[in-house]
Amino acid sequence: MTPRRERFRRGWRRFWTPPRRLRTTAAGRTYLVLTVGVGLGALNTGNNLLYLVLGLQLSLVIVSGMLSERCVRRVQVRRILPVSPRARTPFHLGWWLRRTRGHSFALAVSEVDPVVGASIGKLAWLPPGDEVVVRAVATAPRRGPLLLHTVRISTTFPFGLFVKSRDLELPGEILVLPGRAPAPREPLAPSTGLGLEQRSIRGFDGGGDLAQLRELREGEDARRIHWRKSAQLGILLRVERDAQPQPRVVLHLDDRAPPESLDGACEELAARAELLLAHGAEVGLESTAGLVVKPGAGAFHSQAILRALARAGHEGTPG
Repeated sequence: MTPRRERFRRGWRRFWTPPRRLRTTAAGRTYLVLTVGVGLGALNTGNNLLYLVLGLQLSLVIVSGMLSERCVRRVQVRRILPVSPRARTPFHLGWWLRRTRGHSFALAVSEVDPVVGASIGKLAWLPPGDEVVVRAVATAPRRGPLLLHTVRISTTFPFGLFVKSRDLELPGEILVLPGRAPAPREPLAPSTGLGLEQRSIRGFDGGGDLAQLRELREGEDARRIHWRKSAQLGILLRVERDAQPQPRVVLHLDDRAPPESLDGACEELAARAELLLAHGAEVGLESTAGLVVKPGAGAFHSQAILRALARAGHEGTPG
């Protein structure tokens, strides 16, 4: 979508979206029924006391609207997105709130979204000038990019009769990684027919026979220290081992499958990639749609593979 069409769409949606939303609570509906009853009684009897009670009830409705409006105004919001949430696993969704002037009471913050919209963060009091982070626990049922557009701030202050809400446009995206699946038990080899491909090997400093001990340099991994020899000599000695062959594996994904089957395949490949990386292998990824992740190792590369699997089948989604 071109930037001009996107601006037009946002402007059109803003034009038809009311600046405030108001709905009644259970107590508010009871209060309105009583107010209507008192009004009918006052009209039928002409009793001044009933007119006085009716005026008091209507004034409370007006006061409620004015005070709730002051609570949702002048509130600045910034979304705090989770780094790497997994499908079907609870994660924390946060919002940064700040009020420039005045006080806000009984605030509730949520997303206007069918997936995570039920997750609500609540705050009893927001003083002026303070910066507060409100969090809620959310769960995404499926992997893939989750586009967020609007944050809703609502309050029931002061009497709990009405819920007044204000919508703020705040574009964002959560990339939900594939859900956790049990690690495969069968040997990971090309003969399994799962698209594993052995390639060249390289040495690494994590196995093999002991080659030598040398003094630990600044910035090197302390887990490689030989503590017994270091205690005898009074200096920190680092273990160096002979290079051990390390496999390089490429996982193949057919992302032309239906969404449900594709989700299961992505979860299985994610489990295999994490298992291979934990055993020291270099892992890459290829898909039929042209998605390529070059073989690599380490935690950062694990995140790269998981993010690529999360976007498989969603290549048309921006971001």
